[in-house]
Amino acid sequence: MAWIYLITAALFEIGWPLGFKMEHKIVWIVFSVAAMTLSGAFLYLAQKHITISVAYAVWTGIGAMGTFLLGVLFFGDGSTLYSWLGVIFIISGVILLKISHFGA
Repeated sequence: MAWIYLITAALFEIGWPLGFKMEHKIVWIVFSVAAMTLSGAFLYLAQKHITISVAYAVWTGIGAMGTFLLGVLFFGDGSTLYSWLGVIFIISGVILLKISHFGA
């Protein structure tokens, strides 16, 4: 269950930059604050069973990767071979951290 909490936290971590990117309407600010709050709450729950070093690295890795993908796919952010390679390294790192703490 802790890994479900952690993945949920990471998905909400992607939500708050998305809300800030959208039009400056109060609904998107509220969305961002809610995403931040839920992200932190789920990270807190995950860290009860997953070490902080792994939980934080996975949380930020998924958040960074997801935000990068949103920017490239939906907001026209530029990307290069090197930026995609960086995302592949992030994904690889998250997978290796999960494998290294399989029993957690």
